[in-house]
Amino acid sequence: MSSSLSRKRGRRPAVVAFLAVAIAGTTTTFLPTAAGAAPSEKSGWNANAYRGEVEVVRTQDGPADPAVLNGQVFVDRDRDSSSDSGERGLAGVTVSNGRDVVKTDARGRYRLPAYDNMTVFITQPSGYQVPVDGHNVAQFHYNHLPEGSPELKYGGIEPTGPLPDAVNFPLAESRLTETREQHCVIAGDLQPYDKEEVEYARKGAIRDLSKRDDYQGCGSLFIGDVVGDDLSLYPDVRDLTGMTNGPARFLPGNHDLDYDAEGPEHSFDTFRAKLAPAYYSYDAGNVHVVALNSVRYPCTPDVDNADGRRPECNDPDNRPRYNGRLDEQQLAWLKRDLANVGRDKLVVVASHIGLLNFADQGSAIHQVDQVRQVYDLLKGRKAVAVSGHSHSIENMKTGDLVKGWKDLFGVDGLPFPHITAGAISGDWYSGELTEDGYPIAVGRDGGRPGILTLDVKGNAFKERYTVTGQSDKAQTQLGVNSPHYREWYADRQAWNAKPEGTAPELGDPLVVDRADLAGDTWLTTNFWMGSTGSTVKVSLDGERARPADRTQPLRGEAQLVGPEWSDPHAAAQQLVNGGSLADRAMHLWRFALPGDLAVGEHRAEVTATDAYGRRFTDELTFRVVEKR
Repeated sequence: MSSSLSRKRGRRPAVVAFLAVAIAGTTTTFLPTAAGAAPSEKSGWNANAYRGEVEVVRTQDGPADPAVLNGQVFVDRDRDSSSDSGERGLAGVTVSNGRDVVKTDARGRYRLPAYDNMTVFITQPSGYQVPVDGHNVAQFHYNHLPEGSPELKYGGIEPTGPLPDAVNFPLAESRLTETREQHCVIAGDLQPYDKEEVEYARKGAIRDLSKRDDYQGCGSLFIGDVVGDDLSLYPDVRDLTGMTNGPARFLPGNHDLDYDAEGPEHSFDTFRAKLAPAYYSYDAGNVHVVALNSVRYPCTPDVDNADGRRPECNDPDNRPRYNGRLDEQQLAWLKRDLANVGRDKLVVVASHIGLLNFADQGSAIHQVDQVRQVYDLLKGRKAVAVSGHSHSIENMKTGDLVKGWKDLFGVDGLPFPHITAGAISGDWYSGELTEDGYPIAVGRDGGRPGILTLDVKGNAFKERYTVTGQSDKAQTQLGVNSPHYREWYADRQAWNAKPEGTAPELGDPLVVDRADLAGDTWLTTNFWMGSTGSTVKVSLDGERARPADRTQPLRGEAQLVGPEWSDPHAAAQQLVNGGSLADRAMHLWRFALPGDLAVGEHRAEVTATDAYGRRFTDELTFRVVEKR
């Protein structure tokens, strides 16, 4: 784990309507993005979105039984968020209090046990849309915390008072969520630490989303670290989602915590008050999305470190830390939620800390303790896991395996695909600014900031990564890894640790000499969505294309780390400008340059083909000299 990553992860610091709130010498061939027209011109999301709120009913007498919450799910034909006479209830909708799960009856009614500090929510059914507020934030839940949160810096949940007589959930009929073709935006780690970084997001990925109109049904899911510790920025984030074109949903990350909460039961109160339940589910088309809370804070030795693998959790009073874990109530809810989901559906398991990931494959706290229990619940289902947290892009297929997963969790291979979705913030908004006003922020795997989309037909999907400000065809990054580069890497790393005298200079990274070619010199291709089943081929100077080798095959080996396994394009920037260091990646390919290349300029054409047969081309021009 890089020092930068450790630093960022460790930062502490009547009737009532209720509103739940490029490298030199590289040229790349781009094709126009498929989703480019502004929705105001094409589809009118802002004009036609179903805007409303959850209906909370209170009377002077209160509910007949204060231990039971009653309510109705109804079709809001006039879109006024009020259950008017003549508006039908909707049968078979799943409603939960975060523990129990029930289905509405023939008249759309439900009954749930009530308890303090619960969030009641519905699972949006396909063919219907929950309302969104003026910032496009989906409205589908009600927090019940009679006395409110304990005193918290960012406020938490205000006192809700006694249990309402009823909590009614409005829905509008929707062709957008009915169709079996869906485009689900998965947005990793927005994570602004201040208003300047909010503006970086606005000028970058959020501007890109504002130009797309393909995700109105499934919407966008921001998978944690919505902000960077400063929860007062939630209103700014809501302003950002107001620019998007579909319902926006959120799940919590370790930088969305109320750090001053004394226990896990209140650690996400401000998140719950401003954005969403800590966990929930929703449907669109033939997709069932399960949004999980995989962050337990503060973690404790009895619950989190019983096996001795998480010593970070041993002193919650003086050194509170978080751990990747689902509590028992959430696991019980997940089992009950999935019991109501048809086995023909695609289940998207979304979490901030991933069930498993490559970047942190050897860390117990940065993966989910109960990963095997989740696998058991999903056995036999069509599923994909998506996550954020590691600020890396990882496309891992069924059967993939690295040593840490087996050693820590006894996993013998992934039972279904896992995707780490990258980050809007990239490497925490670091590096030089682009001409559009947001940082390059190259990540720890050499990846670029961007957005993941799951393009779904029926229960089959194809993943698509869109680099901020680029076409969907921008999928690769090329470089040259030579002995000269690796020697400079080591010298510069040492100088960075103890900067004395003049910093070592790399020189032109696209120049190699005879000594380089006599050693191991590779043309590298960082294929961000590359995976098992992908191929990379290189044609030098127009000759027949030959295959490159993937550096990390994910067949049970340990993680390969160091300059010879690095992305030289990314690492050269990072060693000079700061940030993480791209010294490992599961999506890097290397092509050995022939030792007898003639002096002069050479052109490499690279064709990267993904597991679905989609081809992407990139070019790099480099120069051979006798001696530097």
